[in-house]
Amino acid sequence: MKIVFMGTPKFSVRILKALHLKYGVDLVVTQPDKLVGRKRVLTFSPVKEKALELGIEVFQPRNIKQDYSRIIELKPDIIITAAYGQIIPNEVVDYPRLGSVNVHGSLLPLLRGGAPIQRAIKRMHNRTGVTIMYMAYKMDSGDIISQKSIPILSSDTSGILFEKLSRLGRDLLMDTLPSIIEGTNKRKIQDEHLATYAYNLKREEERINWDLSVQEIEAHVRAFSPDPSCYSTIDSKNIKLLSVEDLICPSFEKDQAHKQNGTIIKLFDDAFGVKCINGVIRVKAVQLEGKKKQDVKTFMNGAGRNLILVDKVFK
Repeated sequence: MKIVFMGTPKFSVRILKALHLKYGVDLVVTQPDKLVGRKRVLTFSPVKEKALELGIEVFQPRNIKQDYSRIIELKPDIIITAAYGQIIPNEVVDYPRLGSVNVHGSLLPLLRGGAPIQRAIKRMHNRTGVTIMYMAYKMDSGDIISQKSIPILSSDTSGILFEKLSRLGRDLLMDTLPSIIEGTNKRKIQDEHLATYAYNLKREEERINWDLSVQEIEAHVRAFSPDPSCYSTIDSKNIKLLSVEDLICPSFEKDQAHKQNGTIIKLFDDAFGVKCINGVIRVKAVQLEGKKKQDVKTFMNGAGRNLILVDKVFK
């Protein structure tokens, strides 16, 4: 059986490794290398790094809609994707005799799209999970083969949830593949009326809106942690807010109600408190633009000494 695996980020690495160790992967398709950081270092995707380590051939088309002949030449029996990052043409999806299968990080039809993990946290969902599905040309709309769910904990960041769902996706795929290969698996058509969408994150979404509730802001920061992170601006300087806690405090709300949302209203030993619509956000770790990450105590004793002061306002 010839297998093509298509994936790019760290989320996909465990899935590739398990698949190769049990069945053998003949070709890995991943996104082109990228120039990363200020020094513009040419960087492989995590999936490419693992494929080379495992001795698997790697194919990196810039536009798979125009460049997919290597996949067809291989005559795969099945294609398995996990967060590949490009829309795959029907000529590829429809080719394998066992079909093309996707490992998706949500409970479809909820959260179709490229950022289901971050959106699940930001929208304060209680649960999420992984879906194994047949691929269709319309985004994440194919028939469901299997699903498994897990709770979203109040301590989960997108980084933590990526790790959890990567393991869950690996295990669920390994449990599901035998039935796909044998042709005994079931198919469930998605209910289009229940579909929601989780589009890729945009740069403008990284800025914190202090007119939201403490719960919404705290969820926003966790959803964007560790990457790309949330930020706010004070004295024309952008500061990433890396770790926060929500604090609903009636006395703050009463005494500070007249102040603008985004105002620093209290300095703690290891944090500073910022007013929002229904309470205070305690900020515990930050990163000043162009600087290293720091806990707030260290920051306020150094670069933040004249930035983090009571009654200053984040924008």
